[in-house]
Amino acid sequence: MSDSVLSVRNISKSFGGIHAVRDVSFDVEKGEVLGLIGPNGSGKSTLFNCVLGQLRPDRGEVQINGHRVGNMRASRLNKLGVGRTFQQLSVFPQMSVLDNIILAGQEHHGNMATRLFGPSDAGLTKEADQLIAFFRLEHLRDEMAGSLSYGQQKLVDAAMAFMAGPSLVLLDEPAGGVNLTMLGNLRERLETYNREHGTTFVVIEHNMEFVMSLCTRIIVLAEGAIIAEGTPDEIRSNQQVIDAYLGG
Repeated sequence: MSDSVLSVRNISKSFGGIHAVRDVSFDVEKGEVLGLIGPNGSGKSTLFNCVLGQLRPDRGEVQINGHRVGNMRASRLNKLGVGRTFQQLSVFPQMSVLDNIILAGQEHHGNMATRLFGPSDAGLTKEADQLIAFFRLEHLRDEMAGSLSYGQQKLVDAAMAFMAGPSLVLLDEPAGGVNLTMLGNLRERLETYNREHGTTFVVIEHNMEFVMSLCTRIIVLAEGAIIAEGTPDEIRSNQQVIDAYLGG
């Protein structure tokens, strides 16, 4: 598809005799917010890691913005316009919120010479402050990231993923461990960013209320294969999805 930001074709991955992902194919269009859900052990994380090149699939191909990305390093994916958050937080606890976000941008901006001889912040403080304001973290700007609550660190982690101005952001369980108030703020910020910048999101999430309210289309995995795809309303009423989550 000409407007696809992410194209996944026939991805399969096994570990010994366990088929973690079975012949999965889908496209994600520019500006789309796609949810990827499924019960524990359904293959979501394995598929995510195949897309991001952290695992080499046994077969199949992934393209991002028209480029094949098999086994591509994270820094190279970053330069192709890919941002991501992790299930486990990637913030540096002994650094300030501002410095965490600046560091996230340095892989994308400049080269070795500018890092050696340029300003210590690589000229990124203004851009980082804009993201801090966008995610409503101004009051925490100079605090050590390790002193923040888990939910606040999740917001910092999200801001770091957007520092390179990505066209595609993969969010790995962004709602995990976040209280309801902060969760509503995170969802609203992601919706606003998507609307204002046209950034494409792919979201792995266990919080059904969060994913159903954020995503425009949802793919459901079970035992490594796609069992359903559709709008949130279509997924809610799909008997095969209900059976997969409730054990048949």
